[in-house]
Amino acid sequence: MKVDLATGAAVPALTAQEILAEAPVLRTICEVGVEDFSRLPGPHVTPAHMWRLARRVAAWLERPDVDGIVITHGTDTIEETAYFLDLVLLSEKPVVLVGAMRTISDPSWDGPANLTAAVRVAACPQARGHGALVVMDDHIWPAREVRKIHTESTGSFSAPEFGPVGVVDAGQVVFRRTARPRPSWSDSAAETGLRVARIEPRVELIQAYTGMTDQLIRAVMADGARGLALVAFGRGNVPPAIVPVVEALVAGGALVTVSSRSIAGRVKPRYGYEGGGLKLQQAGAILAGDLSGASARLLQMVALGFRSDVAGACEIIRRTCE
Repeated sequence: MKVDLATGAAVPALTAQEILAEAPVLRTICEVGVEDFSRLPGPHVTPAHMWRLARRVAAWLERPDVDGIVITHGTDTIEETAYFLDLVLLSEKPVVLVGAMRTISDPSWDGPANLTAAVRVAACPQARGHGALVVMDDHIWPAREVRKIHTESTGSFSAPEFGPVGVVDAGQVVFRRTARPRPSWSDSAAETGLRVARIEPRVELIQAYTGMTDQLIRAVMADGARGLALVAFGRGNVPPAIVPVVEALVAGGALVTVSSRSIAGRVKPRYGYEGGGLKLQQAGAILAGDLSGASARLLQMVALGFRSDVAGACEIIRRTCE
């Protein structure tokens, strides 16, 4: 990003080559190849864009002369793209996403330092097998767990429950733990390097709120969505008025997952009052473990792309959320 002098607001500005020119040390770490895939702010990224990106990344990873991939990405949606790539890519080679919390117009621009750390991780043999990673502020975050927890700080990213899988310490890449393994399911009919041959785009995301009725969910799902990722309170509890609509959606063949608006912890069928997680589970919804609502939505898209039948997709999601 760069500040537009006419408006005083930040907008996308730099090409890949211009970004590389700001971090000349990269050439001393490894040989770097470049592709200008797109130049979008984070909120412009869509699942369709993620799918196109995954196909390009898979093609790069198939090359024997490529040891890892670094993707520069807007920080608002970097965690979603990272988890999507983690789900669909099959290669053990490192795929590292990186962004900046400051613009090139700011004296504290963190882009070159973050990019340098990301390249070090992607070039590190120990990074193989960790799935997709996000590298920010010298910390290495696993795609399944990483969350943006601050709007502007250079330390905006965290894995709130278990912390980073590693760090970049004075140029040395150090791994201290491994993230949960990626799903073992795959599609033999999928393109080389990809877990699935397609994704299902018709999945909606709705967050529960106090006093909520069923009107919003009914209106959104009436357009033919195949899945709903519901963001609940606490352990996975919602206002009682929406339990009947969840039952109706499941009975009608839609897939429903339940996540928590809390940034750490898992949803569980602990509460049995009307609207409690147990009631949602009994209604046929899948409790999505520690996945955020955004991640659960992407998982639904991939699972429904892998298995068009809802029962098969539900089984994939249950296994992934265990």
